[in-house]
Amino acid sequence: MLPGERPRVHTHRDVNGGWLRPAVFGAMDGMVSNLALITGVAGGSVAPQTIVLTGLAGLAAGAFSMAAGEYTSVASQRELVLAELDVERRELREDPEGERRELAARYRARGVADPLAEEVAEQLSRDPDQALEIHARDELGVDPTGLPSPLVAAFSSFGAFAVGALLPVAPYLLGVTQVWPAVVLALVGLFLCGAAVSKVTVRPWWYTGLRQFILGGSAAAVTYVLGSLLGAAIG
Repeated sequence: MLPGERPRVHTHRDVNGGWLRPAVFGAMDGMVSNLALITGVAGGSVAPQTIVLTGLAGLAAGAFSMAAGEYTSVASQRELVLAELDVERRELREDPEGERRELAARYRARGVADPLAEEVAEQLSRDPDQALEIHARDELGVDPTGLPSPLVAAFSSFGAFAVGALLPVAPYLLGVTQVWPAVVLALVGLFLCGAAVSKVTVRPWWYTGLRQFILGGSAAAVTYVLGSLLGAAIG
């Protein structure tokens, strides 16, 4: 760096916050599952009131199920990581020299010269918190300061699923009695949601949008056919 030159600063998107994955999956799952549920029931030629009741029940059941599942999953993962961090913390306390040698060996394996690897490991090991963070990143692949929150994951999943699941029901709530407006609205929502995902991935927007459109449309088509067949058989 030249004298007087300011360091270049760049930022990265938060990938460990615990909200993005459950929100994306919640919205997608809400739209796909409730669209498939509604088209399946509609295929059986039932009354619009029955479709509305089915859609709202699917919304409530799915949102609570997604939230409970995300909370349990993230909480269990967090507890596992914390338990492993306790193991690493105890090893640093009981055998600091062995952990220092292990850290130096890791730097040597990455191509750092032996004297420099020893010096860096020695300096980093002086701070127990910093040593724990480095060992956690290298051995566990986690950042102990950025563990996801189970509550954030649960609420993100609940809200996203409810919004996504509401789209196929909305036309019926507004007085529509045919299934095709619900299908169109849900498929448009799936395309837009899929396209938005491209902002945090390397895929182009049209690819991620079209992928969700095809998946949602396929699910709706299959359940509609099944609903028609079952409706005819039961009727």
